[in-house]
Amino acid sequence: MATNDSAVQAMGDEALKLIAKEVADTVRQNTRIDWSIREQARAHLRRMVKRVLRKHGYPPDMQEGVVNMVIEQAEGLVA
Repeated sequence: MATNDSAVQAMGDEALKLIAKEVADTVRQNTRIDWSIREQARAHLRRMVKRVLRKHGYPPDMQEGVVNMVIEQAEGLVA
């Protein structure tokens, strides 16, 4: 998230740290996601991450990249 310069300028480092922590907590709490049904698991995780980003006012034009990064990392955790 912090590699996105426009998000850093718009929100500041502290806000991005808070968002990152909340997204990480959300992913950790949902490690029981059934990854054998990959598309449903991805869709569920995508919704949860987008909710957190919207809640904190993350720039909408940058959300898709963050969501994809989080999903890739979550899949790596369980694989």
